[in-house]
Amino acid sequence: MENQISQKSWFARNWGWVVPLGGCLTVIILFFVFLGSVIFGVSELMTGSDPYKEALAKVKQDEYVIEILGKPIETDGIMQGELSFKNSIGKADISIPIKGPDGTAKVYVVGTKQNDQWTYTEMYVIIAETDEQIDLLGYEND
Repeated sequence: MENQISQKSWFARNWGWVVPLGGCLTVIILFFVFLGSVIFGVSELMTGSDPYKEALAKVKQDEYVIEILGKPIETDGIMQGELSFKNSIGKADISIPIKGPDGTAKVYVVGTKQNDQWTYTEMYVIIAETDEQIDLLGYEND
């Protein structure tokens, strides 16, 4: 008669640490997926906003900014500040890092939204290398 030794499977021998570890890893992975989707959603919401789009459009049309930063001008990081809107009312106080082949800068936008219309009190670029401020609204700020 042959003696057969029955050996438990790997999972049967190690289930005591595999199940808790696998559960913890699953929770951690789900947390990071959720966090990433929240950050991506907020980022998409902010970069799709009118103040963001209008400021970048003005920057890309301003010949003096183009002369200093070069072409093409593009964003260079994450927008910072406060952007809120509800129904037809809103408020923006944001800064957008930008760059061109010849330098970097930040665009600052301050404005309010009434009846679905944005009005900007400040929209300017500060060149990183020289701290020069360039007004994008077409008039001198006091």
